[in-house]
Amino acid sequence: MRIRIFGMLAVLCALMFATPSGKQVLAQSKSEKPVMYTYVSEWTVPRALWGDYLKNEAADNEMLKKAVADGSLVSYGSFTVLTHQEGQPTHGSWFSAGSMADILKFLEGLRTTPGATSAPLAAAKHWDYVLESRDYDAHSGTFTNGYLRVANWRSKPGGDREGQIIRATVVPLLEKLMADGALHAYQVDQEAVHSSDPGSFDIVIITNGPEGIDKFHKAVEEAEKSNPAAWAGFGSSVESAGHRDMLARVSSMTHK
Repeated sequence: MRIRIFGMLAVLCALMFATPSGKQVLAQSKSEKPVMYTYVSEWTVPRALWGDYLKNEAADNEMLKKAVADGSLVSYGSFTVLTHQEGQPTHGSWFSAGSMADILKFLEGLRTTPGATSAPLAAAKHWDYVLESRDYDAHSGTFTNGYLRVANWRSKPGGDREGQIIRATVVPLLEKLMADGALHAYQVDQEAVHSSDPGSFDIVIITNGPEGIDKFHKAVEEAEKSNPAAWAGFGSSVESAGHRDMLARVSSMTHK
């Protein structure tokens, strides 16, 4: 689930002509949402311990459910990776809040639970990330049919730090898919605590069932045809060689 977006003056100019009004792009950059922080844990769990890991996950979910109910957290969820690579994560979870303080307070409580030192976690490789986003949306409720798709990109040096390009291309597309019911949630994230390339960012979607993946791909294809200048701007602002994707099944997610 990383937006330090890019671009060159020529690309921004192309976007201004490609949209109904250049002012629209500038207005989007001024209407930022409050920052949302997300803590992500990823685990490489030995296959023989997958069942035990899922039991611990269920216990953690009870704490997470209470934290969302009392307003400490905004959302949480857990997932199982479908595109697993040797030595890479098999499972993961996340929770989000409106402040770093709320993230850290909940994390301290989570680390004192009996499950924090359980066998499947002790035997697993582990990665943690603290992410931040100002471009996000989610439907309220609990969902058990989601698919998580994370696209990690690395921006080219010397770009648009305000995020105009992505807010003129990706964000409107994802908002339309939210309105159509194809997505449960989306985020555009960058790391708040950098443990990897500071120039990288993630485009994260959680689809409404497997059909949502096809709807997302179709929407991108149609958008590239209808507004090629804008999407060419996006393509020219990222390092295609550094692109990576992850696909996972979301066992459960809840958003306030």
